[in-house]
Amino acid sequence: MPMFFWGVDPLYWLIALPAFLLGLYAQLKVRSAFERYSKVPNSLGISGLQAARRLLNAAGLFEAQLEVQPGWLNDHYDPRSQTLRLSAAVARNPSVASLAVAAHEVGHAVQHATGYAPLKVRTGIVPVVQLGSWLGPVLFVLGIITANFQLAGWGVALFGLAAAFALVTLPVEINASSRAIALLQQTGLVAPHEVPAVRNVLSAASLTYVAALAQALSQLFYYFLILSGMRRED
Repeated sequence: MPMFFWGVDPLYWLIALPAFLLGLYAQLKVRSAFERYSKVPNSLGISGLQAARRLLNAAGLFEAQLEVQPGWLNDHYDPRSQTLRLSAAVARNPSVASLAVAAHEVGHAVQHATGYAPLKVRTGIVPVVQLGSWLGPVLFVLGIITANFQLAGWGVALFGLAAAFALVTLPVEINASSRAIALLQQTGLVAPHEVPAVRNVLSAASLTYVAALAQALSQLFYYFLILSGMRRED
């Protein structure tokens, strides 16, 4: 039986290490960018919460709700309740970083309102991905232990949904950032000299999604290698 347990298989670390290091770098980069520009007041002196409301209204999304929640950089837009939730550090801080994060989440709200196809796909596959992300590895390991190629194959297929989710998420996030910058400029909430800083914050955040995709693909590739090894042994 091939060695497949991640903690002891050198092959796994050989495949996964580059993506793992990219993930660490992305986290450090987004933290660094956010902390740096959180200390830079925006020219209008408005908080992330105020900016979000103005941007939502400018986009005609008057019915969208705003909430402040505890946590750090866990800001998100919930399409089910049409609620944009901002972390306290973003909602209450009149910084350039707050403008960037708030505008990005408004970008998601606009995507939802306009029926942006990749967002609809991502939202639609969430329940299946949640199931596959934990059930897939379980079936894969059971298939390896019992030498059941078909069961292991189902595990790989289910886990593949997580990679598909990461793949769809990347253009959704990049598009939301593009919309964010356009909205900020159209509404005059960002001064020309602040645009590079906003781009830096959003670019750093986008890198985390690139890293997530790389991690999912490297994991999937490892599973495929083990699965192909099983087939050769049959």
